[in-house]
Amino acid sequence: MFFTLKEIVKWLGITSFEIWMHVVSVAVFSVLSVLKYEDMVDMTWWEAFTPLFICDGLCAYFCIIVFIRMYRDFGNLRPAIVRLLSSLLYVTLLFVFKILLSQKLSRVKIISNSEVMAPLFILLQIVMIRACQVH
Repeated sequence: MFFTLKEIVKWLGITSFEIWMHVVSVAVFSVLSVLKYEDMVDMTWWEAFTPLFICDGLCAYFCIIVFIRMYRDFGNLRPAIVRLLSSLLYVTLLFVFKILLSQKLSRVKIISNSEVMAPLFILLQIVMIRACQVH
């Protein structure tokens, strides 16, 4: 069973444009990480993670733009703030995961796998709660 775009947008609370940005950044990151892992290019893990960090910054910027437009168009502050906080929480958890993963791969800190995955576990809990609320 595949999820429709409409279901994914409802469950994650992000727009299809943001999903597209994440897909493109993960594709570029995949190529860079393989090149880094195979030592075909001389780069650090931080440089390989750059497309993902740029995507997080663009998503945060896009969330702020959507907040301003929602407030301006509808005039009601509450739904705009709820969407802003939920979207920024999503972006922040992904950003923290990427930071921890890049620190683990570059061996800056000795971090266990469970510490690296903790933001994703929280994110999955949030998605699970949203999925139950939608239906």
